[in-house]
Amino acid sequence: MTLDQTDRKLLNLLQEDCKRTTKAYAAELGLSTTAAFERIRKLERENVITHYVALVDREAIRRSFTVFCHVKLVQHTKDNVIRFEYQVQQLDEVQECHHISGDYDYILRVNVADMTAYREFMVHKLTAIDQIGSTQSSFGINEVKKTTAIAL
Repeated sequence: MTLDQTDRKLLNLLQEDCKRTTKAYAAELGLSTTAAFERIRKLERENVITHYVALVDREAIRRSFTVFCHVKLVQHTKDNVIRFEYQVQQLDEVQECHHISGDYDYILRVNVADMTAYREFMVHKLTAIDQIGSTQSSFGINEVKKTTAIAL
């Protein structure tokens, strides 16, 4: 789907605050309410907009300790990849898992309460996955930039 300038502005507005009314978006874009509504529906139908979510403050739920964990599989076979990916999806502490190139096979972003909680996660959950050969963890010191918005 080709996005025009109005679609881009609308997407930026929705990424900033998707709880506003269609009328508010229409006013900001200089469109009728119906036209704004139809544009939103089209973006949803075309899967440009895939979800609407509430962003939760990690501090408020005691999950502010961020760890980036590199994972190397024992052997990079189709079965190991499928089994590892299935098992890691079951881990609530893992917010993101990316299959990557380089020295490691995956990088995980893990959010827990503190170092003790991370150790508990590593010992009882992550290292229980048979396909893992080795891990290397880096701990977040300061979040310099974080956004869910994609620049358009």
